Amino acid sequence: MLTLQIGSFPGSFFAQINIYPDMAYIKFEKNQLINLEYSLPRELIRTNRAGSYANFTIISCNTRKYHGLLIAPQPAIDNQNHVLLSSLDETVIQHNNEFNLAIHKFEGEVYNPRGHKYVSDFTTEPIPKLTYQVGGVVLAKEMLYTSNDDRVIIKYTLEDAHSPTTLRFRPFLAYRNIHQLSKANVFVDKKYDPIANGIRTRMYQGYSYLYLQFSKEPEYVHVPDWYYNFEYMLERARGYEYLEDLYTPGYFELPIKKGESIYFAAGLEKINPAHLARSFNNEMKIRIPRNSFENCLQNGAEQFVIKRGKRTEIISGLPWFGRWGRDTFIALPGLTLLKDDQKTFKAILDNILSEMRGPLFPNMGMGENAIYNSVDAPLWFFWTLQQLIIISKVPKRDVWKTYGKRMKTILEGFRSGAPYNIHMTTDGLIYSGESGKAITWMDAIVDGKPVTPRIGLAVEVNALWYNAIMFAIEIARASGENAFAEEWEPIAARIPDAFVRTFWLSDKNYLADYVNGEFKDRSVRPNQVFATSLPYSPLNEEQRKGVLDRVKSELVTPRGLRSLSPVNIAYKGTYDGNQSERDLAYHQGSVHVWLACHFAEGYLRVYEQSGLAYIEDFYSKFEDVMSEHGIGTISEVYDGDPPHKAGGAISQAWNVAELLRLNWLINNFKKSKHKINT
Repeated sequence: MLTLQIGSFPGSFFAQINIYPDMAYIKFEKNQLINLEYSLPRELIRTNRAGSYANFTIISCNTRKYHGLLIAPQPAIDNQNHVLLSSLDETVIQHNNEFNLAIHKFEGEVYNPRGHKYVSDFTTEPIPKLTYQVGGVVLAKEMLYTSNDDRVIIKYTLEDAHSPTTLRFRPFLAYRNIHQLSKANVFVDKKYDPIANGIRTRMYQGYSYLYLQFSKEPEYVHVPDWYYNFEYMLERARGYEYLEDLYTPGYFELPIKKGESIYFAAGLEKINPAHLARSFNNEMKIRIPRNSFENCLQNGAEQFVIKRGKRTEIISGLPWFGRWGRDTFIALPGLTLLKDDQKTFKAILDNILSEMRGPLFPNMGMGENAIYNSVDAPLWFFWTLQQLIIISKVPKRDVWKTYGKRMKTILEGFRSGAPYNIHMTTDGLIYSGESGKAITWMDAIVDGKPVTPRIGLAVEVNALWYNAIMFAIEIARASGENAFAEEWEPIAARIPDAFVRTFWLSDKNYLADYVNGEFKDRSVRPNQVFATSLPYSPLNEEQRKGVLDRVKSELVTPRGLRSLSPVNIAYKGTYDGNQSERDLAYHQGSVHVWLACHFAEGYLRVYEQSGLAYIEDFYSKFEDVMSEHGIGTISEVYDGDPPHKAGGAISQAWNVAELLRLNWLINNFKKSKHKINT
């Protein structure tokens, strides 16, 4: 077995990524799992295709309010995700001795019970498996989330035992929005209904019933009670309320024999318990193996595409993000086209196109709650269509026929003027922004004020604008719509000179981040990299080299690109603290993975074959994070300072999507005789 040691931490423990085919790809051993400093920051998330999910740490101790075993939308309440089943305590009973395998943190640095001491190992392939050893008892616990309904199934196998053994299961319920916390109250409905091999219960009227069932008949003891002051340490660190009370309706007991497997299911609908083993095994057959870096990314990609009724959309990040327009366009090619799923690509695109308002797309929210405060989202729409042609080889004529009208609306809207002071200047560039608003992707706001307002001419907005016009002209010409092309070609022709005149810092050999009148922001930021990566660039090759060399020397890290150079006085190298402190760091030094693909694309365009080895090495370093933070996926951000600790959401759509595209880019570059396809 060849083992890669990933992620050092205090105590000199290492996670193992095994690349021997018969071994688990990601494996944690006892000395890691019992060390809470190591194990508690490591989480997994498993989802279905309707937006429900389970999220937990590798030792099943909930450390944030978003953790739980069954978290599902509640249309009758607010149509948002709610934590229904928070956790399930398992107890092994032999000779009247009880060994509680669970672990909870309570207020005052109290852990009770401390079942993690019985854990012997944890693997993620093909599904999460936690093994406990209590004396002569070896109990394996495997969990999966069903694909097409809101249900978690846990398989318990007694691998070894020398005496009669009983298992006790105590469910803890929360029944609250994922952004809130539950508190003990007198309004909880303590009733339950017996069903086949389990019970049906719900804490409050209006909520879905929770169906708790086993593959064989248990004894259920109804002893409703509240447990107080569960502490979620990550919420405390993030500056939020962090203490919760959880309700338990009672507990289940059933005997188990050596070699026997028992299945537990928690869902929003009743299931025939005789079918639990078959359901579990059928789900196992359709899983993409998590036995390599690329397969982990593919699994991560699957989790962001959500289908609710007739709506298909991309969730920007897990566990707490909803849909964002900008993120949708950036992530869409990597999540769909790279696996040749044009049907889902079109469904997602059609969904967000239906919400277009003038030339703008919803940045976040939907319906009456949608906010259209993104200047770049409409321009990323053009890039998304370019990827449809480049990756999927869809004819230009077909793309123009389907989406040309929308493209015209955006270009004409930007030219004539749109909300948030978006308009084209006399030299063909795009000005945007208003006081108190943040409408570029660097949109963090603290105390009602943008951290990086960037009012004026933003460098990436104008790179995207030029690319959008040129692309529209290209496919309009290919479709025989020459009148449109002739109208826009004079505008496109004057943009490169205006772009260079406006943004190029000849004394520094890189691009200003934004310009407003006589002011030029000389901060070294990654936004300039798009002028090197997009299919149409307003820069010549020497200028693109200057940009890439500056970005490489000051912004590139093993986790992607910093959002600000560390030599800048405003740089913040760590992403931690309360929400205000984190937002201040989010675009002031924090590392964003999705930018890595655009840097690599620009680098390969300029350096071609001589740059391939560097980009391949750059890509390979991302495998290190597979055993950190969100296990088997890519987190939202990373610290700008080494060792580049992960932060934010444990799985981010555009990060996963763009790493998949980076891998495709490298492979396609080799096949295309070391040229970038455009």
